Amino acid sequence: MFPKTTFLLVITIFHFTIHLPSPVSGSDPDPIQDYCLPSPHTHQCKNSSTVTVDDFIFSGIKHPGKFTNKFSGVPVTASVFPALNTLGMSLVRADFEVGGINAPHYHPRATEVAYVLEGKLYSGFVDTQNKVFAKVIEKGEVMVFPRGVLHFQMNVGDSPATVVGSFDSQNPGSVKLPVALFGSGINDELLEKAFGLKSKEIEKLKKRFGDENKD
Repeated sequence: MFPKTTFLLVITIFHFTIHLPSPVSGSDPDPIQDYCLPSPHTHQCKNSSTVTVDDFIFSGIKHPGKFTNKFSGVPVTASVFPALNTLGMSLVRADFEVGGINAPHYHPRATEVAYVLEGKLYSGFVDTQNKVFAKVIEKGEVMVFPRGVLHFQMNVGDSPATVVGSFDSQNPGSVKLPVALFGSGINDELLEKAFGLKSKEIEKLKKRFGDENKD
């Protein structure tokens, strides 16, 4: 049997260990197999004998998606590209017409690395101390947005811009602030008090961003 003092020491170490942040807690768990393409019928991994090379190719980001307010985003997550399932990563293609913006938003489950393919963008994020890290980045440059922080982009060039973003999660999630605040059904009185706006102004914002939430 353990001496009482040794037993207490082991319990104390175990207690603190399980409460320390894990070095891999910021991304998806490591896979335990080469790949796992989910079967649409059983939701289990397909038999490898039925998997082909085409299962690992996705062509949906060859072109921009639907534009809304001069911005188009095409996410490539495991839900649209099943080969990403269990691999802990995903992508997004973002296109900006001149003056277009990617509204302030955050990804609760992933860090993003954004690579500028074309154009010139004012790009940045705000940390939890409300400090802004932002500057204009151009073709060939990369910027990282830490997991869960508010970030944004705006085309400040005189031609269209394109960015490819990479995430360390197969399902990073995306919370766009304008839609989350004014398109989700939050009580009008709370919004009026929080932003110092009148009821008519709140209604106008809710109509605009509520419609975006339906797209």
